[in-house]
Amino acid sequence: MSNLTVVTYQKPIVKPVLQTESVLNKKRIGILGGTFNPPHIGHLIIAEQVYEQLGLEKVLFMPDANPPHVDHKEAIAANHRKEMVQASIADNPHFELETCELKRGGISYTYDTIKQLLAKHPEYEIYFIIGGDMVAYLPKWHRIDELVKLVHFVGVKRAGFSLESIYPIMWVDVPLIQISSTEIRQKVAQGQSIRYLVPDNVNQYIQKEGLYRERN
Repeated sequence: MSNLTVVTYQKPIVKPVLQTESVLNKKRIGILGGTFNPPHIGHLIIAEQVYEQLGLEKVLFMPDANPPHVDHKEAIAANHRKEMVQASIADNPHFELETCELKRGGISYTYDTIKQLLAKHPEYEIYFIIGGDMVAYLPKWHRIDELVKLVHFVGVKRAGFSLESIYPIMWVDVPLIQISSTEIRQKVAQGQSIRYLVPDNVNQYIQKEGLYRERN
């Protein structure tokens, strides 16, 4: 594995303006994908920091249908995950819900999703956000050598994970929030509070729908 120079962005990036119609019409769009089972404040902090530091137009939250890297038994029904994501981002005007993977169904390969999005929105310039723990798995991603030509990968640092990759990664400094969806599910199953770990309306939805009462 070759070493790449690590570049960390702490201020909004100002890109040089090229006087061509194709560049001027591009919209810099962030995508934060995941199972969101459930979404928590860590997801929101990551999205906000990347949006701000990279000067993006918006960030799309994209729940997957059946992720290729997760035990499918752990994910609750897609409609619950979609509703929770929508609730968690409702008060942020530059966050949006993207449901193309849920509508397509099947295994949610990122390559297929990006091809679909760019066909529908050729004006998008996509910044795909991944956690530092996922960087080591990039070589195993479906059609990764083609995917890296379609998106900019944005890495979010996580304690204990290397910043080195054979693929180009834009690293962004984000406050280290040690919260996981697995931990939240466990707390709910044990009758413990998840207040401040998830947005209030997500907490209310979980209680109302009786989600995660039994461990997976």
